[in-house]
Amino acid sequence: MNEYQYLAESVTFEVRRSKRVILSQHPQLTLIGLGRSAAAYHIKDTALVIKVYFPEFAGISQEEAAIYRLLSGSDYYPRLHEGGNNYIVIDYISGSTLFDCLVDGQVIDPACITEVDKALAEASDRGLTPSDIHLRNILLTDKKEIKLIDVARFRQKNVQDSQWKDLKKAYLMYQKPYFPKKLPSYCLNQIAFLYKISERYMMKLR
Repeated sequence: MNEYQYLAESVTFEVRRSKRVILSQHPQLTLIGLGRSAAAYHIKDTALVIKVYFPEFAGISQEEAAIYRLLSGSDYYPRLHEGGNNYIVIDYISGSTLFDCLVDGQVIDPACITEVDKALAEASDRGLTPSDIHLRNILLTDKKEIKLIDVARFRQKNVQDSQWKDLKKAYLMYQKPYFPKKLPSYCLNQIAFLYKISERYMMKLR
């Protein structure tokens, strides 16, 4: 058993009232994100993140690892260091998500939007179909560079995903002088929730 596998196996979960609760983790791990299918940890004293998938989503680890391999060498995506049966290890990126930028009032420049377009185009050129692009998986690094994470859905076929196009339309409003550059997290979460509901409804109509 290597070090990363050992760290991944130290993480245990439990579901309480429909919410995922972490029961244990190695002291070397610092939780930095808890999503629908996995928990992400910064490995202390390293520039690495280990993403540990919940048992019912363990198979996604191999899919996401394969996608990161296809994106190898790109400046827009973290580098894959290892992929296991229920985990992946990638670069740790210091910065803020675009979600955090809105909550903190950090202005998002038009150049950021252009860079995201370039990142998605690069993924498409490598045979991928980028989808599920939202504010929490777009990072603005401390060096003001754009990085995209959570690429597990970059290989879905026959999926019409307009989320990024819709975000760009919203950005046109954001650029208006009267539009607030700082928004509370509960407001953004509510917008995301309503968007998902409308998206599911539209999919049923297709």
